[in-house]
Amino acid sequence: MKKLAKVLAFGMTALALGSLFLSCGSKSGGGKTIKIGVFEPMTGANAAGGALEVEGIKLANELYPTVKVAGKDYKVELVTVDNKSDKVEAANAAQRLVDKEKVSVILGSWGSGYSIAAGPIVQDAKVPAIGLSCTNPLVTAGNPYYFRVCFIDPFQGTVMATYANKNLGAKTAVLIREISNDYSVGLAKFFADTFKKLTGDDNCILAELNYNTGDQDFTAQLTTIKSKNPDVIFAPGNYTESALIMKQAHDLGIKAQFLGGDTWETPELIDVGKDAVEGCVFSTFFDAAGATSDLAKTFLAKYDEEYKKAPAAVTALGFDGYRLALDAIGRAGSLDTTKIRDAIASTSGFDGVAGTITLDENGDAKKSAFIKTVKDGKFTYLTIVNP
Repeated sequence: MKKLAKVLAFGMTALALGSLFLSCGSKSGGGKTIKIGVFEPMTGANAAGGALEVEGIKLANELYPTVKVAGKDYKVELVTVDNKSDKVEAANAAQRLVDKEKVSVILGSWGSGYSIAAGPIVQDAKVPAIGLSCTNPLVTAGNPYYFRVCFIDPFQGTVMATYANKNLGAKTAVLIREISNDYSVGLAKFFADTFKKLTGDDNCILAELNYNTGDQDFTAQLTTIKSKNPDVIFAPGNYTESALIMKQAHDLGIKAQFLGGDTWETPELIDVGKDAVEGCVFSTFFDAAGATSDLAKTFLAKYDEEYKKAPAAVTALGFDGYRLALDAIGRAGSLDTTKIRDAIASTSGFDGVAGTITLDENGDAKKSAFIKTVKDGKFTYLTIVNP
């Protein structure tokens, strides 16, 4: 019994010392912390896109781990939640960030539909959100607490319709939309509106075809496309389904040029589509070849060191969104989320890796679009289009 008592006494003493050391460590490593929420699809159909944005955010956090607020240094803590590539889960994830985690700013999400779902929550909570690559106009429309660092679909749709008509000489097109995806539906509409104006022909869109996220077989849609024989096929949608569409079109002998949007710039497009995606053309936000500023060089060098690959455009936007959040917090001089919102709204001439950011009255950035293709299994720059 005496031996047991000694063991228990020793254990209690060790526990007390451990608690003391932990307490001292917390004190010495303490200081002030500010939370930034990261709201992305980390699982589900859009997980690869979400992961690319998170890479940029984490890289920025490594390079810029603190922010000065009213003369005091705050350590930035990233709180990442998975919206699971689902609109209901997206709303739940945003609610958790504002209610439980008490974040000061939210970054994300890849996928306009998920950002739209989170919109009412951040607005009600008065916590500002910065979209990184969510391009649908409805993300920021009527919501003074949602902003973005990318261009929007009316511009992107105009760019691709103009490229189809002016650069490719296209007079007819077929649209194939991911009907359950707000991004895809919106972008297809903006393409069609511009293409009709450019051709002067209200009948230039030969067919508008639909599919759902997760579909694997596109035989019915592609059979219709083959019978219509369009000059181009505009198919903005998720990278996996888009790659399968191009692969199956290739097998059916369809020769029309495939065009898409920024979601295509994901390695999975090439992994899934293989040779069938060669020559496809899409609009995106950034190209490393045009990144000549010191900031861009720092980003590219650090990214190469960390990941040993070329960064996706959305990764650069993740990096820029994080830096913009820190800049706004510093300018606000306060942790008050309304003051941070006001500082974000007043952003003008902010230097980013993916271009200078000035936000308009809707919270949207006016940015240039990069046109790329897949050549020899790699994303390759073609041209740039300014707003």
